[in-house]
Parts: sequence; structure tokens; C-alpha cells
Amino acid sequence: MAGKSLNRVMLIGNLGKDPEVKFTPSGTAVAKIALATNERFKDKNGEWQDRTEWHNVVLWQRLAEIAGEYLKKGGKVYIEGRLQTRSWDDKQTNQKKYMTEVVASDLILLGGRGEGAGGGDFAGSSRGAAAGGNTDQRTPEAEPAAASSPISDEDIPF
Repeated sequence: MAGKSLNRVMLIGNLGKDPEVKFTPSGTAVAKIALATNERFKDKNGEWQDRTEWHNVVLWQRLAEIAGEYLKKGGKVYIEGRLQTRSWDDKQTNQKKYMTEVVASDLILLGGRGEGAGGGDFAGSSRGAAAGGNTDQRTPEAEPAAASSPISDEDIPF
């Protein structure tokens, strides 16, 4: 398999808070969500234990707009995307900081009505017709804020 690789993440979880939607200086929508996934397992004593893992998810362009309009705290959602690690210099500690996040390419609302997902009958996808026609809404490689350069605090004040 020399030369081949795969960076793909698929998550089903619940939102820990309402999405934070901002816009880059060029007007591109970007949303940040905190997604919780749960695992249940038996410990060495045979007792059931629950573990919650939190995932930072970033959505761009039309997916960000959909997230802001339809996602609510507690809502169940399917996210597909890729892992990306970005770094920046912390101005207070002068240390380099790192964050690994999921950059979403697909979004499907799973909660029914009244479950925090805005209706449950809407599925948004960067590749599908439901999210914005037949156009590909994935983050273009030429978009410097999304593809290669880290987002500065001035661009997105989360």
C-alpha cells in the first residue's frame, strides 16, 4: 500500500452546546461544534462504566450555515470528515499550542422533532443535493484559512 493513505472520521453523537457560527474576513461561514460520543463497557470488576469522548468539529461554507440553522444543544447528528491538527502561538504563555479537530465534509441530522435537531427530516451533505444543489460544497484546497494556514484569533474569535 505504498503511497496510499486514508484520513476519514465518522461520528454519531450529541451536541454539547449550540453551534458557534462566525465568518472569515472574506465572508466564508465557519461553525464550531462540540460533539459527545458515549461508550459503555464493563470494568475489571464487572461493573458497567460510561465514558464520554468530546470531539471538536469544524464545518465550513454551506455546512456551517446548516449547522447554525438546524443544530441545537442535545441534538443527535452524524458527522463525516477528516482529522486536521492546527497550531498557533499562545500570546500569554509564548508556547506553541496544538488542536486536533474534525473538519466535516458531511452532516446528517438524526434527531426527531423536539430533539434539538430542528426537525429531523433534513439531511445536509457537502456532496449531496440536500445541502445546496448539485454543487460540491467541500472546502476548496485554495481556501488558505481552511486548507493550509491555521486560523488566527483575529479571523475567528471563538
